[in-house]
Amino acid sequence: MDRPWVMGILNLTPDSFYAGSRLNPDSDQVIKAASQMIAEGADILDIGGYSSRPGADEVSEQEELDRTLPAIQAIKAKFPEILISIDTFRSKVAEKAVLTGADLVNDISAGELDGGMLETVAGLKVPYIAMHMKGTPKNMQMQAIYDDILTEMLHYFSKKIEDCKKAGIKDVIIDPGFGFAKTLTQNYWILKNLSYFKITQQPILAGVSRKSMIYKILDLEPDQALNGTTALNMAALINGANILRVHDVKEAKQTVTLYKQLYP
Repeated sequence: MDRPWVMGILNLTPDSFYAGSRLNPDSDQVIKAASQMIAEGADILDIGGYSSRPGADEVSEQEELDRTLPAIQAIKAKFPEILISIDTFRSKVAEKAVLTGADLVNDISAGELDGGMLETVAGLKVPYIAMHMKGTPKNMQMQAIYDDILTEMLHYFSKKIEDCKKAGIKDVIIDPGFGFAKTLTQNYWILKNLSYFKITQQPILAGVSRKSMIYKILDLEPDQALNGTTALNMAALINGANILRVHDVKEAKQTVTLYKQLYP
């Protein structure tokens, strides 16, 4: 990756933490949102049908498939060149999504919630995004306990990368998982030291867009957190992020442009 990429978020869920990102999978909203993100310069569209916000309710596998597969098919039919990632921790959803047109798999659990995920992704021959999380979205906030969070995360990623390579996955991207089993203080410590994970020699994805680490600090709501998101996206780029996962593609692309002016 010779330049930073921008990944646009398409949430086909009724309960994602940022109301402005919620899309009805049975409507023209999906194509409209995808079209806007592509026009604004998105490199990847990340499609998810299972909310991973803290305390999120569980969604059946069939419901997740019903939400995501038609959207992937419709977007690929209209925009065949755009890269699509399927945001799921279920191997069966990942497999069907890729067979429908998705190009990579974005797994918040890095295979921890589905023992068949790594083997499935290897068989599909697509890139894999492995995120750091402890527990599940429902209980992760009770598990933000570490002796040395950076060292423990590095050990986690080293083991995950090794497991991915052994399974046969060629391209692995790591995601620190901002907000997933981390306190506000821990989130900022990880962001400040993001370059620490460059030792893995894998691309790094940073997803801070409109998260509580921004709006709680600023005493705002998620729909008011765009300015803070832009500030932290620049910090992420300076500290080594290769991909920004965002709700707002235009502003993220502008941030990348200014970053490249500073660091050509």
